[in-house]
Amino acid sequence: MAQPGGAVVAGAGIDLVQFDHAGVFLSCGRRGSEHARLHRTLRRGLVQETVEDERGLTRRWSCRGVPTQAGPSLCERVLAARGLDDADRARTYLNPSLAHLRDPADLPEIDRAAARILEAARAGEPIVIYGDYDVDGITASAVMFRMIRAVCPQASVSTYIPHRLEEGYGLNDEAIRALARGGARVIVSVDCGVTARSEAETARSVGVDLIITDHHNPPKDPEDLPRAFALVHPSLPGRESGFDGLCGAGVAYKLAWRLATLTSGSERVRDDLRTLLLDLLGPVSLGVVADVVPLVDENRVLTRFGLGRVKHSPFVGLRALVRASGLAGDEIDTERVGFVLAPRLNACGRLGHAREALELMITEDETRAAEIALQLTRLNEQRRRTEHAIAEQACAMAEALGMTGPDRRAIVLAHEDWHPGVVGIVCSRLVDRYARPTILMQKQRDLCVGSGRSIDGFNLHGALVACAEHLTGFGGHDMAAGVKVHPDRLDEFAEALIGHANAELRVDDLVRRVDYDCDARVGDLDLRAIERLEMLAPFGRGNPHVGVRLRGVRMNGSPRRFGSHSRHMALELVDESGGLGRGVRAIGWGWGEHADRIPAGCRLDAIVRPTISTWNGRSRVEAELQDVMLL
Repeated sequence: MAQPGGAVVAGAGIDLVQFDHAGVFLSCGRRGSEHARLHRTLRRGLVQETVEDERGLTRRWSCRGVPTQAGPSLCERVLAARGLDDADRARTYLNPSLAHLRDPADLPEIDRAAARILEAARAGEPIVIYGDYDVDGITASAVMFRMIRAVCPQASVSTYIPHRLEEGYGLNDEAIRALARGGARVIVSVDCGVTARSEAETARSVGVDLIITDHHNPPKDPEDLPRAFALVHPSLPGRESGFDGLCGAGVAYKLAWRLATLTSGSERVRDDLRTLLLDLLGPVSLGVVADVVPLVDENRVLTRFGLGRVKHSPFVGLRALVRASGLAGDEIDTERVGFVLAPRLNACGRLGHAREALELMITEDETRAAEIALQLTRLNEQRRRTEHAIAEQACAMAEALGMTGPDRRAIVLAHEDWHPGVVGIVCSRLVDRYARPTILMQKQRDLCVGSGRSIDGFNLHGALVACAEHLTGFGGHDMAAGVKVHPDRLDEFAEALIGHANAELRVDDLVRRVDYDCDARVGDLDLRAIERLEMLAPFGRGNPHVGVRLRGVRMNGSPRRFGSHSRHMALELVDESGGLGRGVRAIGWGWGEHADRIPAGCRLDAIVRPTISTWNGRSRVEAELQDVMLL
């Protein structure tokens, strides 16, 4: 799914204008004036160009590699820009294999966890899988549930997802006691629990063996880790497993794999369990993408092989979700997961109870699956409306309170009417718009509860640790977190976090950056070259879409608007050298209203994302505009 890009548009005699990704006006200056300058620097290994006007820095173009059109092929230049200039490394990266997944036995205490689960399953001891209400937690729960049922069909296994608003994130003492009263003898947490020291003691006191599987940041001091029956985590202090980037579903998958291995009695997994492990890659890939973990190393493998199994999954709920989302005829990629499938699964936990999303992932009833998928689609529409209203109000508050200027490098806001299940998404929108860490909360009588999102280079979890004295509770990782603070401490917390951000971030860290891999000519964008570049997929955090800079190209004719309400813009770009070289169709999603600002036949620099468009069996290269600067 294509997403709109931003534009820096400048031409002779017109304003230098910057728009955000939704086409929202951000800043302007007069081209050629003393207030509008183009800067070129080298910072953090990136060649950068920045437009500066009288309001300060606006937007930075950053080249990951060498900004030249000369040299080897386009694909080789892109690979080199991403540190893959060694032939063997590049070959491995472009051709990932399931054999590249590390042995699950590398994870600490995984054998102890798997053995106890098998023992309980075979003895009929009640097992409860305790998950989280986001996509990662839901898919991790489904993975564990299906594998336990597969290795021991007579197992007494059930699931538990806490209510986001009533219980909050993670394990809680009351739930553990209630589950124990209901007969639970083993609780397996997924995507939560690494900081649940008190809850682990509660489990011991009521005779429950608590097995924790998690990926969130553990306490720095090993003495602060929970004393669980087993703690399976990829990055425990002193017990690292080789790759610490797994999400909750990834950790659960490793435990499921180990269960299959122990059940099989050898390292060669039984055929039926091997088939299940392959099928489980579908839901795992949803968890990986939705949790925005880096799509490198094992995550790249899990996602590459999982996405292809989503649409034709043997799991009726996953197929129903794809149909209800209108994607039955489309290839499932990371953008369709991130923008279409994952929001539907998340909507349930945000506005209702996530147990219905989990039911969708584990049901065998096609009719029930279709009902839930339709309900999630309706909830997602409600979520969108709620999100839009909160975003408008939060932006207005942030600007009115001076939180978008250079002297306050983080945003912390609370409001009585904000839905705590939606504020996390709104945080992401404010981060995109203002390029600074953001925390938004619902202000209740006795507690403010909310979420935070960060920018690259600012460890949000570390910042919360530094401000912990002002908080009632928190958890998360470097890019996202949940927080609880007493209303009386809200102002102190806000000032502490902003002070921490001011100390950690420079003003130019707050500039929205457009990265690209290398320079290219229009003539470089042929079908074969782009097909090779698409071997870099799946794209996402840690492995962004390929971006190239077309320097000094010329536009043939004038931009053309298209789409509903003429929202989009298309134009043809050709190399300045002209000749017989072909042009490339460039698309500006959401740029229709700016088409009149671009003069016919002008010269420009453009950062584009090369893609392949197929219609009626014919394929051609298109260039999705990310940013434009008129020359």
